[in-house]
Amino acid sequence: MFKFHVLYESQTTQARIGMLINHRGVVETPVFMPVGTQATIKAVPPENIASLGYRVVLANTYHLYLRPGAEVIKDLGGIHRFMRWPRLILTDSGGFQVYSLSQFRTIKEDGIIFKSHLDGSEHFITPVEALEIQTKLGSDIAMVLDTCIPYPLSYEETKALTELTHRWALESFKYRQRHKNTKQAVFGIIQGGMFVDLRQKSTSFITSLEFDGYAIGGLSVGEPLELRNEMIEVSTSFMPKDKPRYLMGVGTPIDIAEAVARGVDMFDCVLPTRNARRGSLFTSQGPLSIKSSRFKTDSEPIDPNCGCYTCRNFSKGYLRHLFHTKELLVYQLLTLHNLFYYAKLIEKIKQNIKQETLLNLIQELKELYSKTT
Repeated sequence: MFKFHVLYESQTTQARIGMLINHRGVVETPVFMPVGTQATIKAVPPENIASLGYRVVLANTYHLYLRPGAEVIKDLGGIHRFMRWPRLILTDSGGFQVYSLSQFRTIKEDGIIFKSHLDGSEHFITPVEALEIQTKLGSDIAMVLDTCIPYPLSYEETKALTELTHRWALESFKYRQRHKNTKQAVFGIIQGGMFVDLRQKSTSFITSLEFDGYAIGGLSVGEPLELRNEMIEVSTSFMPKDKPRYLMGVGTPIDIAEAVARGVDMFDCVLPTRNARRGSLFTSQGPLSIKSSRFKTDSEPIDPNCGCYTCRNFSKGYLRHLFHTKELLVYQLLTLHNLFYYAKLIEKIKQNIKQETLLNLIQELKELYSKTT
């Protein structure tokens, strides 16, 4: 029920255009997945997300496990009916949220003990339970449980956590072999920190397990961009060409274009939606902060080259007014703009792959985002 085909490979970079296929439809890659933390893209209805061209979104297992609970969502018809999104949904395992949100966590051989950031209640989740929760949610793509490795971390500590991720991945793989689910693909996650040999070993081990796709984890945790790109390149050079490659949690326009050039197919990040709620916008002319006092009487749209609903209808002066008065409408309007920008960015990347000009686009993005507008 889940297939992936490479349609085009660049001759000048490692970039490629592919196609994800499952019973809910077809998704062309490279693809960006908006993050719906609580089974919603904040401030924007599902039909608006679909109208922007998005075919797959991400939901967070950690948050949905704690509230309202996987059983509740299952009883309400599964996550697609629950959030009124008929297209593809990818759920993460919750490992990163445990790392980033829980004030108390203990990594054990058989799983993770953590306290809820909501009420302090203690929970224990194993690799098998992480998959069982995602099965109850009914997502189309489930992620195995892994250890989120911080930066910086010593070689020995990174090695130990990477090897634990491998043992959990093997346990997850064996569980899925015993409990077939033709409607849900499962992706393995590569770790290895910022060490080339550990990344190579992790990629080789994880891809030796016949998962439906593979994710590059443990990046965008504070490391320099150059080091991140090196780790991406090390990983993709060992990853099979006939499976989708997913870079988790990485998502500035430059990050995405750089990673596509290194062979990555799938992305998710809270950046376009979170930045929008903070008044920070992506434009064809570079970054823009709607909070700036110089926009108080500005009658122009956010971006004169943008065709989104917000830019077609509202001025920077009006949007700045909404933001400073904390009117709820502004969060929807700014989020729509940023998501429209990301949708068009992905289309532009695909065009540049076909035209063999992706490196030119990367340079253009670097120049745009080195300035403030």
